[in-house]
Amino acid sequence: MSQAANLSKTETSFSSRVPRVRAIKPFAGLIDAVLVEGPVAFPFDGSVVRSEALAGWTWVVRDLCPDLISSDALERDNLEAADVETIMPEILARMRDGYMAATGGFENGRRLRAQLGSQEAYDHMPVLLNALRCRALLGKAQAFGKATNSITDDAALGVALQSMPLQDARVAALLFHAAMGQVANPSRLVTTLVRKAGGGTEAMISRSGFGPLIDAILAHAQNQLPVLQPIGAFADIDLTCRGLDRFHRLVRSLTGYVEFERGSRWTMILAGLTRQVSERIEPRLKDVVSDMNQALRRGREGADRLDNDRLLAALNGVYLLATIRECRDSLALNAEFDLAWAQSGQALELHLQRNLEMLRQDPSDPVAGTRVEVGIKMAEVRFNIEYADTLRRARAAAERRI
Repeated sequence: MSQAANLSKTETSFSSRVPRVRAIKPFAGLIDAVLVEGPVAFPFDGSVVRSEALAGWTWVVRDLCPDLISSDALERDNLEAADVETIMPEILARMRDGYMAATGGFENGRRLRAQLGSQEAYDHMPVLLNALRCRALLGKAQAFGKATNSITDDAALGVALQSMPLQDARVAALLFHAAMGQVANPSRLVTTLVRKAGGGTEAMISRSGFGPLIDAILAHAQNQLPVLQPIGAFADIDLTCRGLDRFHRLVRSLTGYVEFERGSRWTMILAGLTRQVSERIEPRLKDVVSDMNQALRRGREGADRLDNDRLLAALNGVYLLATIRECRDSLALNAEFDLAWAQSGQALELHLQRNLEMLRQDPSDPVAGTRVEVGIKMAEVRFNIEYADTLRRARAAAERRI
């Protein structure tokens, strides 16, 4: 019986299990090192979008290999990587045969696109298959990336980089992506590759075989976008700031040392990523001063009450503002940042003066005391610790008054 016939027979019987399949790691985590979050504007040969990997995994367990993978293990969510590894050769063979059959005829292709759920998952199937073939090397690549952080000698780092399979661009793309996730300072890798390539032009880098490393840096920069989504008062601001800082380090490692050509693919990707990140950050910049005003000023009517949500949003906004200041060279927000930076400083000083005065008039006022406390934290981030210490002394003096 043909593989296509097997697919059609099993599709219905396993369709009810798809939600449970999607709840677990695709391929039991064997290719997690090269997974990125979607949607992605710029696909790369060294990374697989998580949703597309999940689509491929669903195709495997539902349509290709129901006889190899225990449905009970899937439902209990206790399928181990070792369990999948033992049957991976057969899984890969069936995936390859199924994909080749799909590329050989319109109807087979239409059926596979329907099973995968998207054109993108179908188009990027070769990258997924390549990642699965290279799965045993991904962990070693991660160890390589981590090891580069402790290599202090530039010559030794150059030798380490050249140990990558530079002659096989598709494999190198996957390994560099897996390694880059562990690299703390990407600029060191870029400066080393520029020396090895004999220069920083795109042509020199490509001829030397290090093009996949540039792609890996761009892919990781793009993968910071999900944590930079518009955020609310209770969002993880630390995660957002770390994502923005990581984006900056990755982009600066390229713009500081690589001579990009006008209109080239890499140039367009950099411009696109800069625009996307800036568009996600800009709304938060516009909210910083507004949140600060609403959090720190006294209510105009009725009893004075704290708005804890606004206080948290204002404090988060100041932390984000300080991070943007450190990363502004990698963003397209100079005018917006300068305005928010100046206005936030003026507003913070004004509100601190007013709340300190209210505290002097009534040292037992808990609302004014809390606003001053949060305002001092903002001042430490927005200005410096010395100014914050001065404010703490002023607060202590106000609270001692009778």
